[in-house]
Order: sequence, then C-alpha cells, then structure tokens
Amino acid sequence: MRPTADDLRAHWTLDPAVVFLNHGSFGACPRVILAEQDRLRAVIEREPVHFYIHALGPLLDHAREQVAGFLGARPEDLAFVRNATAGVAAVLGSLRLEPGDELLTTDHVYGACHNALRHLCERSGARLVVVHVPFPIAGPDEVVAPLLAGVSPRTRLALVDHITSPTGLIFPVAEIVAALRERGVDTLVDGAHGPGMVPLELDALGAAYYTGNFHKWVCAPKGAAILHVRRDRQSGLHPTIISHGYNLTARGRPALWEEFDWTGTDDPTPWLCVAPAIRWLGELFPGGWPELRARNHAQLLRGRDRLAAVLGVAAPAPDAMLGNLAALPLPDGPGGLASPFHADPLQLALYERHHIEVPIPVWPVWPVWPAPPRRLIRISAQAYNRDEDYDALAQALAHELHITAS
Repeated sequence: MRPTADDLRAHWTLDPAVVFLNHGSFGACPRVILAEQDRLRAVIEREPVHFYIHALGPLLDHAREQVAGFLGARPEDLAFVRNATAGVAAVLGSLRLEPGDELLTTDHVYGACHNALRHLCERSGARLVVVHVPFPIAGPDEVVAPLLAGVSPRTRLALVDHITSPTGLIFPVAEIVAALRERGVDTLVDGAHGPGMVPLELDALGAAYYTGNFHKWVCAPKGAAILHVRRDRQSGLHPTIISHGYNLTARGRPALWEEFDWTGTDDPTPWLCVAPAIRWLGELFPGGWPELRARNHAQLLRGRDRLAAVLGVAAPAPDAMLGNLAALPLPDGPGGLASPFHADPLQLALYERHHIEVPIPVWPVWPVWPAPPRRLIRISAQAYNRDEDYDALAQALAHELHITAS
C-alpha cells in the first residue's frame, strides 16, 4: 500500500507551516534516522574511549560495505568525507601542478568548487579554464562539445558536475569521463546531488574521482558524504587534514581508509546513519528506490510545468536532463550575489510573506560569455512534496511579480 502525502510528510520534522521546495540545498533528515543518530551518540558517550579506539573502525568498515553496493563500487575505493566540497578539496589539495598547467570546468560549477579551483591556480600558477554550457539547453551534446573544446595539452584535471547546483541539469558524465580519459585528462566528478537522485555505478563510470553527498537525496544527517577514488589514483591522495593515518600502513587496511577515517576527534554518526537511510528510503514505496526516483521526477516535471506556465517561459531543459531539481528563468529584477547565505529579495519575500522556502540563484555567477547573469528559480521534489506545494509557489510568484497566474 502506497503512503498518502500526509503520511509521507509526517516522516520529516519540517515545519508544517512552510512549503519546503528546497530539499536540494541541505536536505532534510527523517525522524527515524534522527532517532538512530541519537542512539549512536548515546553509545559513544557511554564509553567514548572504547568506542573510538575499538568499535569505530569495524563499524565504519561495515558501513562502507553497505554503501558500496548502493553506489556500484568496491569498499576499498571509498572514503567517507563530511561533504562533497571536502571531497573536492582533498583531490585538489593532493595535485602537484606546475605553472601553465590547466584545470577545466564549466560555468555551471558550484560556487565553492569554483573558489577551490581558483585558489589552487593562484597558489600554483596554473590556469583555470571555464567553458560556457548554455542554459536553456537543447541536449547533452551542448555539454560535451564545449568541454572537449576546452581541453589542451596542458589540461591536468576537469572538474565536472554530475547534477548542477544552479541549473539542476544532469550532465552526461559517463560520456564526458570516457572522452576526457581518451585525451589523457582525469575527471573529478562533483556528484553532490548524485547519490539518491540517480542510480550510480561508480566502478563502471571509471572517473578518477567522484564525490557525493548523502545528506541531500539519501536524507542522511548533515556531515555524510563519500569520495570514490579509482585504484590507480589512490597513491598520493590525502585528506585536507593530515592525522595519524598518514603513517599507518602496516595494519592491512587500505591507506585510503586509514587516512580518511580519522582526521581528528569528530562525530562519526552521520556516516554510520547512511546505510539505515538508504534502507529506509528504499522501503518507503513498494517499488523501492526506482519507484521513489520515478515519483520524484514526475512530481518535479508537474511542478516545473506549472511554474513555466505562470512565468510564460518554455521548459529550459529536456525532461531527460532533470532528476529532482529544475530551474526556470525569472524576469529581470533586483538581485544579489548567488550564495546559499545571501538570499535574493524575491527569495526573502516568498518566505516571509508566503511561507515558501525556495532558492533564487543567479547564473552564471562567473560569466565567460558576453551576457549578464540571470536570476533563476530552482525547485526540488522529494517524497513529502505535493502538487499543492507548486501551486502555492505559482500563486505567490504571480503576486510578487505582478503577473496573472494561469
């Protein structure tokens, strides 16, 4: 029996007075997983020394085994990290670049990752190449072609989003990774939105590096993410914090685990809650994860079409390039810097006057083509969302933008 919309919403602790259409930014953790995290924290505090010295290692190894099946990967190639940004930072921080080397990305790159690329280039004398991928977009070829055109003999690494943050597009990463590898270029896939939104087979993908969050579409607690490292790229890779694992090589465990599992005293419960979150969401519908993904995708498309009608715009991306996120262009108006921590005036108005939580990003933040950045509105769809949520947003937008809702 499939749960009703009210049944689904009750699983989360979200404020019932707020229409929540921004699961994509920080996720939302269900009650049952929060309870499991509380249980684990109580176990730690009952005997912290025994837990950290004796119990934690086997628990992390078991958790990694369970997660590996969900990701289509081998446990030995996986390291837990706090978030995808930390995964990106570990890879970039382990590179040894020479002046004139090049790093490649697109103008849909996540802001924090763009900053990490810039910082590395400023430190090393390397050059950052940012290629333009259009939005609206006609299809995946408009992603692949500019990226490959941006490759040169000096390209050392390409940082490519799996699902873009500002525009919500699913990039054709399998094709990109294969094409770049043929050209001798490693790919770091920023899969911040990947786990849970799309099926993953990381071994088959073959990227040198893939990092993804579990706090978003797997609904694990904040602070749970993964870094997958291809076997031939593990030597010389280190976490951003060097700790005891740096010289632990004699215990028969992969060096990747030894270094990343312990970077100092911290709360490991988000990592230990990933497998329970995967199981719980997989049991939410009779059809498991495939049904959940299909339901969220269909919900998203209905919401996107409702907003597109109100805004008087065509859908800016093919349905097949969307998962649980979709962005639509807004009319020109006052806006600010695109940042999760600096809200656009329209975003504030929607929240304060209409009790709707939805982001208003600016794209592109770092233009590489002669056009001004545009404001977008980005919606998300998770199991607790209903058609009425998008209707409420459509009506609120019509009011705030002084347009007639259709």
